[in-house]
Amino acid sequence: MHVLVRDNNIDQALRVLKKKMQREGVFREMKQRRAYEKPSERKTRERSEAIRRARKLARKQAIREGLLPAPPKKKLPERKPPLPQVTAT
Repeated sequence: MHVLVRDNNIDQALRVLKKKMQREGVFREMKQRRAYEKPSERKTRERSEAIRRARKLARKQAIREGLLPAPPKKKLPERKPPLPQVTAT
């Protein structure tokens, strides 16, 4: 995994790296590997994850085809207008 550091901005590079690792599932895998997982538990977990993925895919497909209503969009909070500028006289 590669991350470019621009203008010696390490904070931004770290944020990008964490986001990439999150998308790849590195943190989830590290958490799972902390303790031993029995093969039977692993099979049931993987099966439930596959079912969850299939349901999510089917739900998205049904929404696209118009069989299900789309979930309501989240309303963003309105921004307050900026304070008026005070000029010194």
